[in-house]
Amino acid sequence: MYRNEGDAPPDIAATVNGTGSGITGLGPLLVSLQLTDSAFPSGFYTLSHSLEGFAQAGAVDPASLPLLLEDLLLHGVGPADATALALAHRATASGDPAAVVRIDEHLLATKLGREMRQAATRTGRQLLDLGREVFGRPEIGDYFDRVVRREAPGTQAVAAGVIHAATGVPVRQAVAADLFAFCVSFAGAALRLRLTDHRTTQTLIRGAAPLIERTVEAALRRELDDVGATVFASDIMSSRHERAEARLFAS
Repeated sequence: MYRNEGDAPPDIAATVNGTGSGITGLGPLLVSLQLTDSAFPSGFYTLSHSLEGFAQAGAVDPASLPLLLEDLLLHGVGPADATALALAHRATASGDPAAVVRIDEHLLATKLGREMRQAATRTGRQLLDLGREVFGRPEIGDYFDRVVRREAPGTQAVAAGVIHAATGVPVRQAVAADLFAFCVSFAGAALRLRLTDHRTTQTLIRGAAPLIERTVEAALRRELDDVGATVFASDIMSSRHERAEARLFAS
């Protein structure tokens, strides 16, 4: 029996309030699953990550989808967003919000197109806003306040790093979870653009697993000066996409 009617069990209350991870020790895993789920309304799954631009230009087809995803992982999101996430995670864990701001500003500066910058900051701000409410950790709320005061841009990757660190998710798991979410988002965009079907979409995601592992390990070894993407075709497609008359995705 609980002390008062409506009281939650102690371990559940601790998990909800951010003061514990439950008796099974699965708290960090459950946090990363929740953050990367398509039902979490951060807006991340409204992005095509330049895929719609490639499709509009006729520069991608079902056969070349895995190659494009590989390039984006290894030369785009890996050295840029995934690396910034790892760095922001470490800075948050060590109690250095000023370092997080520097990482945030650096990452935003590497995004050449207006569309990509807006997508990163819009989803990042939403992620922080939801994160402070859902997880209740002061580090999340403090960084969201910095973003609101325009002291930091609040990119999605850095926001994810802050939240994962504040909720006790290990850095390797945090980077892997965010990269998996990127692959699922990319594959979902391919499905909606009719470049694949439901079955081959799952094959595409599964085929990316070794690339995710490789990208995670590389991201964990980089420093701030290494942050930046070299997928110039993606930048070009994104710049064309932002001027397209009809768009299904925000990027």
